[in-house]
Amino acid sequence: MAEFSQATSEEKYFSDNTLGHPKQLALLFMTEMWERFSFYGMRALLILYMVSQLQYSDEKGNLVYGSYQALVYTMPLFGGLIADKIFGFRRSVVLGGLLMMIGHLTLAIPQENTFYIGLGFLISGNGFFKPNISSMVGRLYRPGDSRRDAGFSIFYLGINVGAFMGGLACGYLGQKVNWHYGFGLAGIFMALGLIVFLLGQKSLGHIGLAPEPNTIKNFKQKQIAVVLLGFLQVPVFVVLLLNYKLMGYLLLPFCILAIIWVLIIAFRQEKVARQKMLTAVVLIFFSTFFWAFYEQGGGSLNLFADRNVDMLGLSSAAINNSINPFYILLLTFPIAWLWVTLSKKNMNPSTPAKFAIAFILLGIGYYIFVSGGFFANEGMVNLGFFAGGYLLITIGELFISPIGLSMITKLSPEKFTGMMMGFWFLASAMGQYLAGVIGTLMAIPSEGAETSISALNSLSIYSGVFTKITLAALIVAMILFAFTPLLKRWMHDVK
Repeated sequence: MAEFSQATSEEKYFSDNTLGHPKQLALLFMTEMWERFSFYGMRALLILYMVSQLQYSDEKGNLVYGSYQALVYTMPLFGGLIADKIFGFRRSVVLGGLLMMIGHLTLAIPQENTFYIGLGFLISGNGFFKPNISSMVGRLYRPGDSRRDAGFSIFYLGINVGAFMGGLACGYLGQKVNWHYGFGLAGIFMALGLIVFLLGQKSLGHIGLAPEPNTIKNFKQKQIAVVLLGFLQVPVFVVLLLNYKLMGYLLLPFCILAIIWVLIIAFRQEKVARQKMLTAVVLIFFSTFFWAFYEQGGGSLNLFADRNVDMLGLSSAAINNSINPFYILLLTFPIAWLWVTLSKKNMNPSTPAKFAIAFILLGIGYYIFVSGGFFANEGMVNLGFFAGGYLLITIGELFISPIGLSMITKLSPEKFTGMMMGFWFLASAMGQYLAGVIGTLMAIPSEGAETSISALNSLSIYSGVFTKITLAALIVAMILFAFTPLLKRWMHDVK
């Protein structure tokens, strides 16, 4: 790629850094921060809005939420591929940001039809935005740069600064003032993120530019076709959301075909590249289960917080969707420092081991939720147990999510980085859908917007499923530890 072929001329340019990292990381940090403000600000309201305002049942709310999240994380597979082959990372980020801004502002219109149209725009935009801004972070570091994991951890901090502020601001404004004001605020900050990127993108040098026009036949027509695709696919997403029960039948075969496709590409590579790609595929597969358990945060845990946690007068949307990013703000730099320090001492756990530890932490976190039920007062769990469980889950997230993003850029052949980043998000998509299915196991019988059973009975339902999640997470951790020696060999020189 151009950015590495010009290493000599750009060496000084990219060594000009702040906090020990390329200065361009700050631009991508800020862009992602405001985009995540909008994404998580909207997510804080989504299932609560469906259950309380649209009067959907818990089951329907969880399945619509899971289908939306699944589509959000499926489309980066295509967005990454289109950026690799035709559009470039930068143009993809701009197009994605524009589509998401339209989506949030459409949600601000108080109609059920515009609700689904807004979600359709968000799905389309995220497919272009999400994989390509992450891929640009990887391109800031040369092959073998030990700062890469720490750089992704810092980038991940930007995600969670935005998520923390968005959850608080949109969650409070939506639940306490007006739901559509909360959605509208998300749109305003998406626009801010887009402006930040447009003003600062020149600092990226050659990173993220589209392929040279003379290397692609009908270059201009294909560029226009990509833009049209961004808008024309929105009605397809609306139809899929309205027929949310079809998602399971469509997503699983699609994921299987994607795995086969990636495996075919992997086996066409020479031995070392092939084994690195296979390692990435195995870890991506296991990440599906992490997201299935973790992403209860936007669904069943949101409802659990609303019904069975003493929130001390705060809105459940604000606290539930901000406590996790708040912890990440506190922990990201210490953990990034930890990886650098352990690397210097040759004690840094391998990526597969970090994934296994993440599952252990997640399982313990859910068991803390269960333990809170033992001391509940008339079915209401003390906020301390809720906060404590989220602390362990958050540390687990920091062991898998930024590490996974970094892993993709280290183990993927350069020309397939965007595709593999999309594959990472496709696994997340399957996890998101499974999260919705798991959420239906905790569906509380309802009459309109009101649950029809006591807090004691709903606590029993939630605790039973949380216990099963704990056991499942620990089993996956043991399997991953068993595979770790083989995967470490397949990673070769990658740390």
